[in-house]
Amino acid sequence: MAVGFGEFLLEQLAPLGLVALRRMFGGTGVFCDGLMFGIVADDTLFLKVDAVNRPAFEAEGLEPLTYEAKGRTIVLPYWQIPERLLDEPDEMLVWAREALAAARRGAATKPKGRRTKSRSRN
Repeated sequence: MAVGFGEFLLEQLAPLGLVALRRMFGGTGVFCDGLMFGIVADDTLFLKVDAVNRPAFEAEGLEPLTYEAKGRTIVLPYWQIPERLLDEPDEMLVWAREALAAARRGAATKPKGRRTKSRSRN
C-alpha cells in the first residue's frame, strides 16, 4: 500500500474512533478500536459487508474481494468501495460506519471460544 494512501485513509476515517492499519494477508487490514472493518489491497479500499449493507454495494455494481488458493476462488466479505467516496469524505464515513456496524454484528455472532467444564475427581 502506498504510504500516502494509508495516511489519507487514516485522516478520512479518524472520526470513527481509533483507526489503525496493519499489514496482513498480502494486504493491509483497517481496524477501528481493534475490530477489522476494511482491507486495502492494491491501493483499493474494501469494506466489510453483510446482509444488512450488501444492497448498497450491489446497487453500485461493486464486487467482493477475491483471491485464488489451492485452485479455487475464495470470496471475502469485503467489497470494493465506490471510487467517488475518495472525493466525498462525508459519504465515505457513512459507508465506513455501515462497514464497522457489519463487523460488530459479525463479532457478536462468533463464539467466544471453547469453554471447558471443570471436572471433579472423586
